Parts: sequence; structure tokens; C-alpha cells
Amino acid sequence: MSRRGYDEPRRRALSYAILAPSPHNLQPWLADLRQPGRIAILRDPDRLLPETDPYARQLTIGMGCFLELLVMAAAEDGHAVTLDLFPDGEDGPVAIAHFGPGGSPDPLFRQVLARRSCKEPYEDRSLPDDMVRQLSEHARIVVEPDLVESLRGLSWVAWEVEARTQRTLKENVGLMRFGKAEIEAEPDGIAVGGGVLEGLMSVGALDRAALLDRNSAAFDAMMRLEERIMWATPAFAVIVTPDNTRLDQIEAGRRWLRLNLAATALGLGLHPVSQALQEYRELSMHRRRAHELLAELGQAVQMLGRLGFGPAVPPTPRWPLGRRLVEG
Repeated sequence: MSRRGYDEPRRRALSYAILAPSPHNLQPWLADLRQPGRIAILRDPDRLLPETDPYARQLTIGMGCFLELLVMAAAEDGHAVTLDLFPDGEDGPVAIAHFGPGGSPDPLFRQVLARRSCKEPYEDRSLPDDMVRQLSEHARIVVEPDLVESLRGLSWVAWEVEARTQRTLKENVGLMRFGKAEIEAEPDGIAVGGGVLEGLMSVGALDRAALLDRNSAAFDAMMRLEERIMWATPAFAVIVTPDNTRLDQIEAGRRWLRLNLAATALGLGLHPVSQALQEYRELSMHRRRAHELLAELGQAVQMLGRLGFGPAVPPTPRWPLGRRLVEG
């Protein structure tokens, strides 16, 4: 068998593309292989975030990450992929990927299996200037102390609003997978497990009911942990697009994927913290503030991420490729 156990080029490329990041690890993609030489990439209608992502902007960005990784993986095998984006409008495929000869390997592809989203406190250590220059090829890297401080505060307050808004809290907690058994049975969503957390779950101190109770010790502990994470951030990465069309969102995802890989190559952690960019009523003032800080009039801030030196973290679970295919 060839790389990742597949001989057929489309399946082999897809076996890497499914490792792309997505909001809450929803893995919202489906791949239709019924026509030879091409893949119709669909967004799974059962994987939506109606409360926290009501216009599916973030899910579309996740599809952009998937498409960029698909193109890179195919190029490793000498296949050039051309993408026909939204060929039938909003209600059709996100893209038709046409496979042909060609394709040049991308050095960033070597980082695919090592890429992680490091959702931990980062070291109190500034990014070296040469790292900032390299990452600036993919995104705006914010290291100015006053702006970093403003973005730390904005990110934390927006996260707190989402956690204290019952309907958005319920959506997020509903996507949590508690403990090894749940994570293995349903390898998507937000994995909650390992070490101390497993012990708390075993004695009933950490579960969905506890996290949905904003007066519980578990909810308070979650808030204190997230506050510490947000403030332990030496730099931010920002992706801005000229407009906020679906094509802009796809492009933002492609750039975010490349930024992830470039950060991995430098030994840096990257963690999306896009609550301040979300488009529901309770966060509207924070979204406006993010755009005041980071964008010019008419532009859209698509991604905001914490950036810094963090600990090694395990890979996020994925559904096997066969569960994300549409076949005849």
C-alpha cells in the first residue's frame, strides 16, 4: 500500500485532507467520489453550529482548510488539483476538485502529521523577529505590546460572554466528548479527557450537567482555566479578507491551514480564538471592536488566533475516511 494505506490518488489525498482543522473539530466535509477523476466536496448539513456560527462563516473557513490540504496532498503524488468553487451556488457542492497531472510538492506538507491546535497557556516568551517575518507571509502577526494586551482582554471577554449565554453554552457543551470511551465512539467535537479530568469524571465532578450549571464548581473551574489560557498569550495571528463572501471565507481557511503548518515548522503553538468574531447578538459589540482594532473599513476579520511557545499536545481525533465518503 502507498502512503496512509491508499493506492487510489483521490482517497490518498483525502486521507490527509481529513486532518485539517475545523470549528469544534466538527469535520463538516463529505467527499463524493462517484465520478472518476474528480471529487465533489460537500458540507455535511448535519454538522452545523446554529447558535455560535449562525451564518456558517467559520464552517466555510474550515472547508477552506480542508481544500488547501487536499491540494497539497495531491501535489505530493504529482497530481495537480483545480478547484471549481460553489459551482451551483450556496446549495450545491462547496467545490469540485479536478485531478490532473502535475503538482509540485510543498515544503509545508512535511508538517501535516505534526500539526496541532495547542489550546494551553503559552510561555511568557516573545517571538523572535525572524519567526514573525516568516509567519507574516501567511497572516498578520501581532506582537506590539499594547495591541496584544487589548486582544488578550477582548478574547477573554468574548469567550466569557459565550460561556455565560445559555444557548451558546448548551451548543458547546453538547459537542463535548467526555473521557476516552466517548471520544473513541464519536471522534469529533471537543475532546475532554486525560489525566486529572478523567479522575474528575470518574467521581461525577465533571460532566455535561455540571458544565451547564453556571453556579457549579466545574463551570467555575472551566472559566478560571480559560481565563488563564487567554492571558498567557505573547502574540496573535490575524487573517483579514477584503470582503466577507464565501470565496473570501474559503481563502481565509486556505491561509489559516498554511499558517498552522508554518507555525508547526517553527515549533510554535496556534490556537483559534474567534469568539470575538462571531455573528450573534450578544457578541456584536465585541465583533465591532475586533474590526476597529484589526481591519480597515469594509474588510472582514476572519480568523484570530493565539500564537506562542506551548507544550506538546496529542492529536485531535478524526473519523476514519470511509465515514466521510459518498460512493456509488
